[in-house]
Amino acid sequence: MNLIIQATHDIATARLNHLAKLTNASRIEQTAAHAFRLCDAKPHDTVAMYCWEHQIDYGFVDPHRHLGNFGLVVMDMDSTLITIECIDEIADMYHLKPQVSAITEAAMRGEIDFAESLRRRVALLEGLEESALQRVYDERLQLSPGAEIMLGKLKEHGIKTLLVSGGFIYFSERLKARLGIDYARANALEIVDGRLTGKVLPHIIDAEGKAEWLVHTRNVLELRPEQVIAMGDGANDLKMMAKAGVSIAYRAKPIVRAQASYAFNFVGLDGLVNLFGG
Repeated sequence: MNLIIQATHDIATARLNHLAKLTNASRIEQTAAHAFRLCDAKPHDTVAMYCWEHQIDYGFVDPHRHLGNFGLVVMDMDSTLITIECIDEIADMYHLKPQVSAITEAAMRGEIDFAESLRRRVALLEGLEESALQRVYDERLQLSPGAEIMLGKLKEHGIKTLLVSGGFIYFSERLKARLGIDYARANALEIVDGRLTGKVLPHIIDAEGKAEWLVHTRNVLELRPEQVIAMGDGANDLKMMAKAGVSIAYRAKPIVRAQASYAFNFVGLDGLVNLFGG
């Protein structure tokens, strides 16, 4: 296996040498400004803790597996492709962010059923003007670091992209158009006379819904599971991630990191390019 090491900072030579010694790597190759490939490496129990302590992301990768081997990348939206939880920021326009954020966090940790948590959060927004959604998009929505680099590389390789979210169509469709994403699926807020009614239109895309859309898109593209990468951060992404050959936990909750193929705890989304080679 190759051990891929990457960070947002310079990685000291001593740390690279230490990891090479731990894993009996045959050589060290620099692949990007803050990324290295340790060739012919063997897994070692202490690699994970050592990398965590030094804010380094790592992954053991088959040397024959490259980005071009994949045909579809499926992404969560809130706190994955973008840095915010849209519903929390909408709530902030209504001075309800603490109440809504608490429900969001519990749902992402898997403590509350996602669909029920969404209904409870949206109910708190009843009466809010639709213009608040545009304000969130214009003033607060930011792409996660490295998002555009990653998407650009995926396009170069002809890899399709699916944005599937328990969040809202209002934001996912704008991001799809802006970034050239191939497919997008999300939930719809009910809006009457320019105001939110506090209801979500059926059918809610929850954990099962995300997994179903991944499988549907994979089948349409006639891909095998091992040709699919899924990226997410919360418990409601786990079923989707389980349907992909490779799963990436992006700055994720512990329950997600524990079950993912790889975790990006420190680097941006362009870490995918470094992991499999651009």
